[in-house]
Amino acid sequence: MTLSAGTKLGRYEIRSMIGEGGMGEVYRARDLEISRNVAIKVLPPGVGAELDSLQRFRQEACAAGALSHPNILSIYDVGTHDGTAYVVSELLEGETLRQRIAGTALGPRRAVDYAVQIAQGLAAAHEKGIIHRDLKPDNIFITNDGRVKILDFGLAKLTQLDAERAQADLTTRRVDTVSGVVIGTVGYMSPEQVKGRRVDQRSDIFSFGAILYEMLSGRRAFHGESSAETMSAILKEDPPDLSDTSKAVSPALERLINHCLEKNPEARFHSARDLVFALEGLSGSTVTSQPVTALGESAVTKWRDRMPWIVAGLFALLAAFAFLFPYIRPAQKEEIHAVRLTIPPPAKGVVSTLSVSPDGRRVVYGAPNADGKQVLWLRSLDSATVQPLPGTDNPYFTTFWSPDSRNLAFVSSTDNKLKRIDVTGGAPQNIANAPNGRGGTWNRDGVIVFAPASEGALVRVSAAGGAVTEVTALDQSRNEISHRFPWFLPDGRHFLFFARGATYEGNSIRLGSLDSKESKHLIEADSGAVYSPPGYLLYVREGTLMAHAFDLDRLELKGEPIAISDAAIGFDLSSNLARFSVSETGVLVYYGGTDFNKADLVWVDRQGKQLGTVAKAADYGYIRLSRDDKRLAIALRDPSTRWDLWIHDLSHEGQTRFTFDSGNEIFPIWSPDGGRIAFSSNRDGHVNMYQKPSNGSGNEEQLLVSNDAEFCNDWSTDGQFIAFHKLTPQTRSDIWIVPMSGDRKPFAYLETPFGEREARFSPNGLWIAYVSDETGPREVYVQSFPIGRGKWQVSRGGGGPPKWRGDGKEIFFVSGDKLMSVEVKTEGDTFEMGTPQPLFEIRGAPLPGGLGGSAFDATADGQKFLIGMPVQEATFVPITVVLNWAADLKR
Repeated sequence: MTLSAGTKLGRYEIRSMIGEGGMGEVYRARDLEISRNVAIKVLPPGVGAELDSLQRFRQEACAAGALSHPNILSIYDVGTHDGTAYVVSELLEGETLRQRIAGTALGPRRAVDYAVQIAQGLAAAHEKGIIHRDLKPDNIFITNDGRVKILDFGLAKLTQLDAERAQADLTTRRVDTVSGVVIGTVGYMSPEQVKGRRVDQRSDIFSFGAILYEMLSGRRAFHGESSAETMSAILKEDPPDLSDTSKAVSPALERLINHCLEKNPEARFHSARDLVFALEGLSGSTVTSQPVTALGESAVTKWRDRMPWIVAGLFALLAAFAFLFPYIRPAQKEEIHAVRLTIPPPAKGVVSTLSVSPDGRRVVYGAPNADGKQVLWLRSLDSATVQPLPGTDNPYFTTFWSPDSRNLAFVSSTDNKLKRIDVTGGAPQNIANAPNGRGGTWNRDGVIVFAPASEGALVRVSAAGGAVTEVTALDQSRNEISHRFPWFLPDGRHFLFFARGATYEGNSIRLGSLDSKESKHLIEADSGAVYSPPGYLLYVREGTLMAHAFDLDRLELKGEPIAISDAAIGFDLSSNLARFSVSETGVLVYYGGTDFNKADLVWVDRQGKQLGTVAKAADYGYIRLSRDDKRLAIALRDPSTRWDLWIHDLSHEGQTRFTFDSGNEIFPIWSPDGGRIAFSSNRDGHVNMYQKPSNGSGNEEQLLVSNDAEFCNDWSTDGQFIAFHKLTPQTRSDIWIVPMSGDRKPFAYLETPFGEREARFSPNGLWIAYVSDETGPREVYVQSFPIGRGKWQVSRGGGGPPKWRGDGKEIFFVSGDKLMSVEVKTEGDTFEMGTPQPLFEIRGAPLPGGLGGSAFDATADGQKFLIGMPVQEATFVPITVVLNWAADLKR
């Protein structure tokens, strides 16, 4: 049906025909209501009847019209005229890509420019769930000012043309079945379209690859004498290599095209957004690889003959330039911008650790797999696929890369070992013990500097394994208890590291060296720092990612830090772990998930069956039941990152605040009668112990006055003693006892070079269960109190914290992702134990808040357990990738 000039379709008046094709006739028209020129495509007669209903056509055409992107044709309206459907769109001036190519190849830079615009349009549509299904040069329009517009978005799915409506060129014929299963244009259809299978966005990516191939070569990627031969080529053959006919096409660009044209959809780019990223990476000097042509003898002779004239001309040019210089404005340099992309979030949970390879090509992050177990995932930035790295179960804190970007180092909490793995294949190899590792760094000489534990100095080790030696010394004048998260500077000798004090205040970034244990204070911060070209340190302060200019020659900071305001960083105050990383090539990656620390408090029985929720999702750092199991003391962090204590009445399900000081209150323990609560607080600049009536009345009493950091562990059943662990630069973490009568002079119970904590009195007061890393990983031990009757190792393969059953006949502890039970006898002066047995999986332990506190507690009869179960974020947060991150820093 051809419409004549003056015909009115509702508010639109036809002016002239623009063209026609398999998708219908296109007219120039005028919108009479708002006085603008538009284009109207009138679909072939019968299309509305072949659809399930005209309403379905309207819905899907409107969905396509909802797209608002500069590289997609804007749809203004849909309607019908005499039973024929039409679509109203913006009016374009220019030509189709088919007309622009006209059988000749485009230059690589022009082709990539068009390709980037096409991919950006596809990405915008795919993100709204709309697939084109009939992408081809005829459906791509180049405007007179060089903009690319994708036409007919969403209409391919809506139309099912009769096979008799074929075009003369068989290789661009649309193929449709009666059921409408096979839809597309033969020469550009994906293999799954040819087979009549269900398609997704990867089908458009295959068509895109065929179009880009044609732009660069001037010929179609798949071409046969008939439709059947063309479809057979799509299913079985690869197009001829571009490098055979065009030396201007780089190998990288050819690899990208081949990646689009994979027969198996799983092997292609999985999203157009990834395709945009890969294309933009090729938009510079790597697009072409032009050979350098040598000058022949005759050319050299000609240049020699012309040299006197060239020299004279240069002098004249210089003289003219000197005269005209004041009147010449220098050409504006091309502005370089940062480019932001995203990596889809994990299907379950949130990102626990994150690092980008030095070459900026790969990202590794920790996240749960389908079974809910934390593993490391590898993602190449030029690919849409993400894969788990085998053997990387239960990664602990940060990962770090070898300088050649081939190997990844990580600590596994399964066996508490620092390991390395070749990301191109192979099993992990052990390097050193790291019972509670806190990050590392790797230089080009094969030296690794890492933090093996949550307390103590940094150590060095060969990347091949071997002896471990300390490279830093804790600064006692600053009450430092831990050095962690190191990062080598480019010289491979100096490194940055995070120094943590006994309190939450005064943490700093320091500069260390392989040549001396001495270090230099740089600045106070809340996280470790990384160095990034062209000369910045990146670190977190008060939840914001900061960029601070750094002089590599003088090894000192310059000026004031600049906030990277749009970088919301996932940050864990309890460990000072910030989820960001940067490459040597200026690729910044960061993760902004903020609910990593939230958990529900849930009752479970001995089989792991959930019995009910005590408290909804919050940031809990410590939980402790009263001895009568009627009340619960909780360390809860508020949005300002301050910890306060709350009391939860389990019989009435009411929760009241217990502490109100501006400091951090943590590690609550109950007196035997439940009348008092002792806790630790850093309110006076040091972590000291206090006690207060559990009903909230009365004044708080400081138990000890000390410059050391003291953390409450347990109150003996007879009420005579409180056990606490103390952090010191000299001996790390030790267990001490303070008598609750007399002069309250504390005495050391365990004071060794190792880290001891989490002391628990047995109900009869004759034994103490505690955690120590004396053999490498943290294990549970039982020792007599006072010391003299022996010591037993209870756990094997890691364990803690311990919890005695009320009658003293059973000890519970966490090992890996299981809650363990061991039967014990503590009658008289003897201690006997059975073999530890797993009760159930306890993936909620330790509590996300960290703090080294209890991840669980048990009722006095040992029949119910209170577990902190981490919750997933309601809205999954993607990983952000910023190319050339510093480009916008000065704006």
